[in-house]
Amino acid sequence: MTERAARSGRWRIVGWMLVTLALALGIVVVVVRSMLLSHVAEQANRDVSQELREFTSFVETGIDPQTGKSFDDTQALLETYLQRQQAGPTEVMMGWHSGQATAYELRGPMAPGRDDYDFTRDAEFQALMAQSSSGVYDSPEGPLRWGRSVVTTGGNQPDALIVGVFTEPLEEQARETVRTLALVSLMALMLAGVMSWVVAGQILRPVRLVHQAAAEITEHDLTRRIPVEGTDDVSGLAVTFNEMLDRLEEAFAAQRRFVDDAGHELRTPITVVRGHLELMGDDPAEREATVALVTQELDRMARMVTDLLALAKADRPDFVTAQPLVDVTQLTLDLDAKIQALSAERKWQLSHIAEGTATLDAQRITQAVLQLADNAVQHTMPGDAITLMSRFATDEQGQRVLQISVSDSGPGIEPQDRERIFERFAHGTPADGSRHAGAGLGLPIVKAIAEGHGGRVQVDSPPGQGATFTLVIPVEHPKEQQ
Repeated sequence: MTERAARSGRWRIVGWMLVTLALALGIVVVVVRSMLLSHVAEQANRDVSQELREFTSFVETGIDPQTGKSFDDTQALLETYLQRQQAGPTEVMMGWHSGQATAYELRGPMAPGRDDYDFTRDAEFQALMAQSSSGVYDSPEGPLRWGRSVVTTGGNQPDALIVGVFTEPLEEQARETVRTLALVSLMALMLAGVMSWVVAGQILRPVRLVHQAAAEITEHDLTRRIPVEGTDDVSGLAVTFNEMLDRLEEAFAAQRRFVDDAGHELRTPITVVRGHLELMGDDPAEREATVALVTQELDRMARMVTDLLALAKADRPDFVTAQPLVDVTQLTLDLDAKIQALSAERKWQLSHIAEGTATLDAQRITQAVLQLADNAVQHTMPGDAITLMSRFATDEQGQRVLQISVSDSGPGIEPQDRERIFERFAHGTPADGSRHAGAGLGLPIVKAIAEGHGGRVQVDSPPGQGATFTLVIPVEHPKEQQ
């Protein structure tokens, strides 16, 4: 099916190119033929007119070589004039005296000879000549464009010079030129067909490779790539397809890791719950302890499922619904009140409050900050300080941003973990070597919320001096600056 489709596309390209070229060459041949034949007719008319004008001038100024005076005999005038002329390739010039041809007549090398065609024996032409002074006559030897100039001397009857041009030889030359042009056009068309077939194959090669790669790719093997040659648009298609495969491979790998990690994280509480339920005895105290443990594990599973749903929604366009003119001051105070309810054993501080408004999703920002505060609680000891701060600032690109940060005095984060902790189910390695409980979904949710606002989350953790997580959110039209 793929090969047939590729061949079909190749034939369509070649077919349309040949049809277009054949139409263009056909128009050229027709136009050239028309122009050549029209030129033949126009040139014949000009030749006849020129000969008649020269004869008229000779009549007015010519001198009889016998007498040294003006001609008084039209026959002598006609023969003297014809003796001094040279006929064109298809011209015929003849004097007409007393109703018959003079003794002297000129015929061009391509004009029919007297044996082939004789004016004096063509009654039809003589009748036409008696009625008109010029015209086109369809003679037995082909079209004849003719004209005559009447002359009278000494009171004699009118005589005339007859000039004719046979156009058939010239038209045959024009037709031969057209046939040569048509033959050359046909050869050019054949050459264009071969070249277009080769070029179309080269152009469509990346498309065929894309088809083949798409047919060979499965959800279990996304390693197939298309070799790219050239820099044209079709090669760009192969590049784009390879980039798409890279994204798909990365997405499938992330999905597999996500499913594996989620299965692992959910399997642990399920195993704990099942094991305790299977071993639970009849002792009321033992039952109470088992129920408490099971409830705790179910709560942890519920939080994990909630976090997984939040991450699943992170790719949806409505994950973040920003509202304009959100009062950042009031939002900061609300955040301070909510995070203090997380643990009464920490020293909660509010160091700075931004004054103004911003465009953001207050609920998602609250979710992210509470997650950062909960994360700080897990990594600090009773009596440790946790500080909340918000302020407007200008980033490196000169853009106005809102910064909301949560700082703690815990053990901090190792440099090699500062990027990895934002991956799903990833856990950092604190400086004290401990590993805190949690599925590793909180910080990925915070990152998704920040990126949903077009911002980012950054972490600053000097060795042994705790950690500061900061939401950096681009703002629009802040009312005031702090």
